[in-house]
Amino acid sequence: MTKFSRIIQGCMTWGAWGKQFNEQEMIATMHHCLEAGITTFDHADIYGDYTTEEDFGNAFAKADIPRDSIQLISKCGIQMKGEARPENTIKHYQYDANYVISSAERSLKMLQTEYLDLFLLHRPSPLLRPDEVSKAVEQLKSQGKIKAFGLSNFTPAQTDLVRTKTEVVANQIEISLTTRESLTDGSLDYMMTHGIAPMSWSPLGSVFREDTPQNQRIKKKLKSLSEKYNAKDDQLLLAWLLKHPSGIHPVIGTTNKERITNAVTASDIELELKDWFELLEASVGEEVA
Repeated sequence: MTKFSRIIQGCMTWGAWGKQFNEQEMIATMHHCLEAGITTFDHADIYGDYTTEEDFGNAFAKADIPRDSIQLISKCGIQMKGEARPENTIKHYQYDANYVISSAERSLKMLQTEYLDLFLLHRPSPLLRPDEVSKAVEQLKSQGKIKAFGLSNFTPAQTDLVRTKTEVVANQIEISLTTRESLTDGSLDYMMTHGIAPMSWSPLGSVFREDTPQNQRIKKKLKSLSEKYNAKDDQLLLAWLLKHPSGIHPVIGTTNKERITNAVTASDIELELKDWFELLEASVGEEVA
């Protein structure tokens, strides 16, 4: 299986949906990620209303970075309403074999690469047919266009459905100290059981976005732990995820170079068992059962 960097750089906000980086800014951020130790870049066809992959690809083509030194992830299946696809009068999901294949091929063209290291179905559809997905994945793999296949936002039962026909190596779901359901609903247990790599989007949760009683408790605990571990709050939140035995790969969304570096060094922090549970208790608001 392709090896991915423990911290994955999410590229959703690099383009029109965020920082609107120009070519040189994208190149500089790519190089900073590599210098920090991040080699995996996460995309989806819809990012930037179907424009960010192309912006990244144009920059990557001029970045003087060997293709085999990085890993590229992309996702497909969400049909967005927007300027790029005016025919989409309603947001929906599409997973017939021809569409999945054409989506992968479009991502290859936009990213200016011959293969994707990992190709994901972006969200589950109630109309998904596992045989259609399998047909697409088998063709893409046989042609060398994708190295591995996975899912995003799929439950264990939905994953089982896909796995009746196709090997699944990763599932990208929301996991954080403030979105903890996967720790207790069987999602992470399932991935550990079946050798599926968990990837966490929004790994810092809502801690820095919302002023809630929960986040106030978490910040109070982080303050005391930051002195003990000589670490910043965002590093401790990532270290909390990294301690989980499933081997979670946080997908960070920041474009701030200092925070990118901090994210990588979070893997050097080994939270003590009691400290891990103190953060959990702060999130829950009461001691564990």
